[in-house]
Amino acid sequence: MNAGGLVRRALAGEIADVLRSAKAVDAIAAGKAASAMLTAFAAETDVTIRTMLGVGPRGTATATLLPRGAVWVDAGHPMPDSGSVDGATRALEIATNAGEGDVLVVLLSGGGSALMTMPAPGMSLEAKQQTAKTLMAQSADIYELNTVRKHLSGIKGGRLAAASRGQVVTLAVSDVVGDDLSVIASGPTVADESTFADALRVLSARGGVSLYPQEVVDHIQRGLAGEIPESPKRGDPRLARASAHVIGPQRGAIEGARRAAEALGYHVHVVPEPVTGEARVSARSHLAMVAESLGSLSRPLCVISSGETTVTVVGRGKGGRNQEFALAMAPLLETVGSNVVATSIGTDGIDGPTDAAGAVVDPTTLRRAEAQGLAQPQTFLDNNNAYEFFDRLGDLIHTGPTNTNVGDLQIVLIES
Repeated sequence: MNAGGLVRRALAGEIADVLRSAKAVDAIAAGKAASAMLTAFAAETDVTIRTMLGVGPRGTATATLLPRGAVWVDAGHPMPDSGSVDGATRALEIATNAGEGDVLVVLLSGGGSALMTMPAPGMSLEAKQQTAKTLMAQSADIYELNTVRKHLSGIKGGRLAAASRGQVVTLAVSDVVGDDLSVIASGPTVADESTFADALRVLSARGGVSLYPQEVVDHIQRGLAGEIPESPKRGDPRLARASAHVIGPQRGAIEGARRAAEALGYHVHVVPEPVTGEARVSARSHLAMVAESLGSLSRPLCVISSGETTVTVVGRGKGGRNQEFALAMAPLLETVGSNVVATSIGTDGIDGPTDAAGAVVDPTTLRRAEAQGLAQPQTFLDNNNAYEFFDRLGDLIHTGPTNTNVGDLQIVLIES
């Protein structure tokens, strides 16, 4: 799913009329697809763009590819860094400077929460980094993680749109199960229905408040006491001029996978429920579901699912949720059949803190691992070290960064 193409298609509709009627147009793009989305927006619209800002991962944009006049900020992912703060600061300045009759276009994609980060007044970047790192290690899902992020931020949870006196139009490519605009990139331009109380509940449920920096806990407690304003809620007049549209749904990648599988002659079964939860647990239940469905499905068969799992980090190894998902499937493949291949991959091409998108397993995986003297898969899972297991076997999937993130894909191929 090409993020630039999605922007071009969106601009063919009524949004083009909104832009033509504006006194001035500004554009902010944030996320892994920021470069592609900003470039497509500049090329497709026929109005003059006053200011263009792109905030994305290092190496995803060059001056020769960006639109003329665009400012690019390299930022950190999955952990925010000083570039993330710089990008958020510039974005807020653009929003604040927009006047009545102006239109601010915000182009969002996966990874925007980390890539565009502004700690709330009095909050350090280090505290936000440690909080995000701990929540991830405690297996918080994206809804929980972004609930906390929005209540430690000066830009998320509708605050970017609230700062603008002009009209704000958001076009988003979703990496969130359910395509909730308030969760995509932590919803900088839409109303936020979560609260400081919700944020505190997340910290309590994910390890307890003692795991988190005291300044974070104090900030949330002050919010609970009414000393810090809540994020803008539905009906807030500051958001009356803001509209948001999902132009690329999280499950959109499934359709591309379906078409490719059908072109290869496979019968395709798409799993309607999103794959979520702890990666190694979800992998087992996923294969059990596939095994139970086989009697009613034709061969050769391709089973496609999508979603976003989590990993509770307890070991010192290297890996990501897709690699753990694949490794947990390896010992159970025989429950599906003797002629089966399975994989889990991140659509952005980056699984966790690794250079792989995911990994692939088949009935030979365990035999080849034993022949190389590798320990049992559970040993590698216990150390969160799936990367080493698959690297030794040559079964990692390397796509390179795709600069678009619409969650994860799981594919099971069964020949007979």
